[in-house]
Amino acid sequence: MAKHSFSIVTISFNQAQYLRATIESVLSQKCDALQYIVVDPGSTDGSRDIIDSYGDQIDVRIFEPDKGPGDGLNKGFALATGEILGYLNSDDVLLPGAIERIDQAFAERPAADVISGHAHIIDAEGNFLRESYSDDFRVQPVLYRARCVMQPSTFFRRESFLNTKGFNANNRFDWDAELFVDMKLAGAKFARVDAFLSGYRIYPSTVTAERTSRMFLEPKARKLFEEKHNRSWRWYDHPLRWGHLVMKYVREPRWVRERLLRGRVAGRFKTTPGA
Repeated sequence: MAKHSFSIVTISFNQAQYLRATIESVLSQKCDALQYIVVDPGSTDGSRDIIDSYGDQIDVRIFEPDKGPGDGLNKGFALATGEILGYLNSDDVLLPGAIERIDQAFAERPAADVISGHAHIIDAEGNFLRESYSDDFRVQPVLYRARCVMQPSTFFRRESFLNTKGFNANNRFDWDAELFVDMKLAGAKFARVDAFLSGYRIYPSTVTAERTSRMFLEPKARKLFEEKHNRSWRWYDHPLRWGHLVMKYVREPRWVRERLLRGRVAGRFKTTPGA
């Protein structure tokens, strides 16, 4: 029997080819207190038919326009009743036993507000590509993009979410990172569990996978940094960022192993410029 109640929100938009795997990965979790919420602002590829086919196995369906992923997540979490919250994009999956493991982790760490596990990076067909690890969460390295937590493997107490303003609906690039930074600044305590909890899918059309993404992501990544620091990016931020990156790999040698053996996470697929 679960020690905590859970609410999982999935945001869906025109990803029908992956959506069923996402939904099944949540519904197959062994948890007797799991609320599942799916938000779809207007898919036209059959996604809504897939969602409806599950009937009351999906506790809440929100079919209304929104202002983007952050806004959709806010609508979903506004109806969440669980003690522990998490969210899953419609192309990612929870691994078997993920909810049981995170339920145990929160029971063992009653002072923790946010707990992150690791993820398997998978391709469009669900094949394993490499491992990806959640780092020890600290605001400065995260804002420098020198550390991260794996979003689909991260769960948080309801109170920590309510202590923030929720997701920034205007942030359409790194709304999850901004929420976690806001939680930390509001006093949330972060912890990690050394377990793989999700499959994070990348394929040629995803931003994470595109080798050309660095050209247009850099300004967007800096925007969050500048907003939280209330200043512009300066020349000395470059060496500071690299210093945080070095410490990341020193603290977690497994990152080095995966990078050397299996390559990087971002930019795995070479795309045609302008495509």
